Amino acid sequence: MTRKEQQERRLEEMTRLEREFWDAGRLRVAGMDEVGRGPLAGPVVGACVILPPDDLILGINDSKKLSPARREALAAQIHARALFVGIGQVEPQQIDEMNILNATKKALLAACTWQEAPDFLLFDTVPGLRPPCPARGLVKGDALSYSIAAASIVAKVYRDGLMQKYDRQYPQYGFARNKGYGTAEHMEALRRYGPCPIHRRSFITRILQEADDAGE
Repeated sequence: MTRKEQQERRLEEMTRLEREFWDAGRLRVAGMDEVGRGPLAGPVVGACVILPPDDLILGINDSKKLSPARREALAAQIHARALFVGIGQVEPQQIDEMNILNATKKALLAACTWQEAPDFLLFDTVPGLRPPCPARGLVKGDALSYSIAAASIVAKVYRDGLMQKYDRQYPQYGFARNKGYGTAEHMEALRRYGPCPIHRRSFITRILQEADDAGE
């Protein structure tokens, strides 16, 4: 089987849920996902995407399974073809104030800026999230749904771009490489320089304490 044939088969699998709605005439199916719940720095970002059923994009998959270059190429195609793309983000200070779960829900809802609501919304399950339209949460939805996977790509590429910009402001932390996650390099920089303005103070206090306890 060629790579294109593999991608076509995967696309068929990924659009199975969407086709249930498309075949019933419900053509505006949205997907929603977030990125950045786990990092020690930077915002949590949500994205919502509505893609047309008659102009499918080959290669869309869970963003975690794609190379950075592939994600960027697909994100460009998604933005070019989508009926709607919305992005929401919640900054580190707000994450510290409201906790990461509430911040995640706020970022996702902030991405729902459509003028014409979708017929249905598919999203990667987030406890307590109440979308503003008919919706269904899916566990590991970014691996099951074409629309959710598209949203995961948009959110990931957008957030990675932000972290690259922050890397130029705060080069000592290696944000371009670690995207704010607690790598060994990042942890060492925190111990050496302390936190910068985009660090999540609530996360850092806990992580450093756990690391110190483990070292005793």
